[in-house]
Amino acid sequence: MSEGSSTGGLAGARRTARLARLQDLLRQDGAPARLEDAAQAIGVSSMTLRRDLAQPGQALALLGGYVVPAGRFSRRGQYTLEREQDSHTAAKRQVARHATRLVEDGDTLFIDCGTTMPHVVEMLPPELSLTIICYAMNIATLASRRPRTQMILLGGLYHPASATFLSEEGLENLRRLRINKAFISAGGVHATRGITCTNFNEVPVKQVALDTAAQAILVVDSSKLGRLKPACFAALPAFERIVTSPIERPEQAAPLTRAGAWLDIAPATAG
Repeated sequence: MSEGSSTGGLAGARRTARLARLQDLLRQDGAPARLEDAAQAIGVSSMTLRRDLAQPGQALALLGGYVVPAGRFSRRGQYTLEREQDSHTAAKRQVARHATRLVEDGDTLFIDCGTTMPHVVEMLPPELSLTIICYAMNIATLASRRPRTQMILLGGLYHPASATFLSEEGLENLRRLRINKAFISAGGVHATRGITCTNFNEVPVKQVALDTAAQAILVVDSSKLGRLKPACFAALPAFERIVTSPIERPEQAAPLTRAGAWLDIAPATAG
């Protein structure tokens, strides 16, 4: 056996041992683990664990920044959500922190799916008494861990690409609820062609939440401004404001402000 193959075999054995240990920990806890927490638990960096989980045929996988048993989710869904999870992370955190200042004690919130919204949930002050309505697994996992929070998860058929659930019963339940503030995500925000997303199954949930909420707040990082995705779910006037990250190019904002949008821009210092 060559030195290279011996080294590779040792690395593979170590990876297998790490993941086996992590699998045991997840089995004991009975819940997904954040990537950073999982890496700390087995004594490696999050980058090392990410590389371990990227190897084909593993029993564990990443979904929305969480380590989960691979058999529970399709590869297509893991890839889509995980790819977006690491895109514009700093800007998403800026936006999330700025958005949470709008939340008041006693609010009933609708929290949309996507990779910005987990940051919103994480940054909600823990002392607030809230009701959180959601339909995405990554949001439900975080909301369920909050003190003083009542969580309502809309059920239905699971859609791996966005880690969301959809059913007529879930939509009917959402219509019966009364929402103070709906925090809505999007993949594209265009002044004349509307607010869009990638996954068509998200559209009815977003639209019902918009119809039900007293206040509708679009929460997107500035990379989404001026972009279009295939599934349109609302026109610009549907939102009271657009909470976004600092805008690098004025041409992103100008058409939106001319169309009457209120751009609520997070401070550049917010991390």
